[in-house]
Amino acid sequence: MESCGAAGRGHIYSFLCLPFTSKDEFMSWMTRSRRHLAVKGIVLVSVLALIFLLSRFVPQPFTAVGSLGEELEKFYTRRRRMTRFLTSFGPYSAAVFVLVQALQVVISPIPGEFTGLVGGYLYGDLFGFILSSVGLTLGSWLAFEIARHLGRPFVERRLRKEVLDKFNFVTSNVGAVLCFLLFLIPGFPKDYLCYLLGISRMSLGVFLMASTLGRMPGTYLLTSQGANLREHNYVALIIVAVISVALLFLAYLYRERLHHWLKNDRNRSSQSDISPD
Repeated sequence: MESCGAAGRGHIYSFLCLPFTSKDEFMSWMTRSRRHLAVKGIVLVSVLALIFLLSRFVPQPFTAVGSLGEELEKFYTRRRRMTRFLTSFGPYSAAVFVLVQALQVVISPIPGEFTGLVGGYLYGDLFGFILSSVGLTLGSWLAFEIARHLGRPFVERRLRKEVLDKFNFVTSNVGAVLCFLLFLIPGFPKDYLCYLLGISRMSLGVFLMASTLGRMPGTYLLTSQGANLREHNYVALIIVAVISVALLFLAYLYRERLHHWLKNDRNRSSQSDISPD
């Protein structure tokens, strides 16, 4: 039995070492991987600690209740629940809101549009935008790293097949500009893109820069709507809502053309990269 177990372990080791020329090289790679993972874990814990520390200086959630009609009743009901949940954490409510925004990217428990509106309503225009942006960046980073470490099999189980088939092109040689456009244009599944780009060759730094900047206009529009609702500035609310609906309608109307153009642009970029001088 011991010889069988040793033989089994030998086969497994041989399989794992296929890309390496020696056992020492394989063990060196394992050590580097663990060290990189440990460093990223320390960075994550440090970022979370800093978020909780700074949250004490952020204004507490706005708790006044208003009404714009029965069509907003559902929003107010959910907003009240979110307010009660956040205020229960006292001075750390802003940090918890950031974590909620991050989690909605990683596991999508609640729609990101709702959390964006709530951020503006509870914390105002400026702080709502900052907190939402920090949370979305943190969640994007986590989703990217999870995909990078767990690999394509995990991503294939995590995403729907139609999404994977449609956006599989982003997993090979996607540049910063294309990544920025994918996160900028309304209608694209941005949370899923974080996982797909995690199994691409894109560096973490380029991903974070492009995805964060690309998300900002949409995040600001959502935050502004929530802040205008909080201030009972219904004229501005309607204007921002009309702009948002128009952008979403145009993105939906031309979604196939946009997807085709982005996919072909990626192919043209790949061909130019490999073409001889």
